[in-house]
Amino acid sequence: ATGDKVKARYSFIYKFEDGEWKIAHHHSSMMPEAQLAASSGAPAPIPDAEVRSLFSLWNNALATLDPDEVAKRYSKAPCLLPTVSDVPRTDYDSIKAYFVDFLKKKPQGVILESYVTSGPGWCMDDGIYEFTMGATGDKVKARYSFVYTNEDGEWKIAHHHSSQMPEEVVAKASLPESAFA
Repeated sequence: ATGDKVKARYSFIYKFEDGEWKIAHHHSSMMPEAQLAASSGAPAPIPDAEVRSLFSLWNNALATLDPDEVAKRYSKAPCLLPTVSDVPRTDYDSIKAYFVDFLKKKPQGVILESYVTSGPGWCMDDGIYEFTMGATGDKVKARYSFVYTNEDGEWKIAHHHSSQMPEEVVAKASLPESAFA
């Protein structure tokens, strides 16, 4: 016994016989997703801690202040919905162009909350992160989603969405006028 957990589907058919319920038919089998992944050669899902560590690769690329290094963290078919631009970035050149300006702020991020989901050949980390802009000392809190895919044995960002926390954006708009008097 290895202690490994296996997700399976099952069915039971019960029959009332001789005054008690008995199992007339039972079937169980491993979930087909796991079997398909194993037979396709797709990598097994990665542990949550490893998914969370993928952020460090991106954050370390930010620390180089080299937009090319950051853009290389994205997949061959990426989608970046950035915090401080309303233009979706869906290729290497547009992602690199976004980071040319963003890196001037010298951003460094830290994850405050993280929620991980993964499967064969993909994983997702959603949550809240905070950036300190080294150029000004400003702090910006934002919601994020990273979807990673495994390309040629390396985890790349296929989808990245970041948006400033609405509380910071609309805080003054939600206060009563008397607060400004």
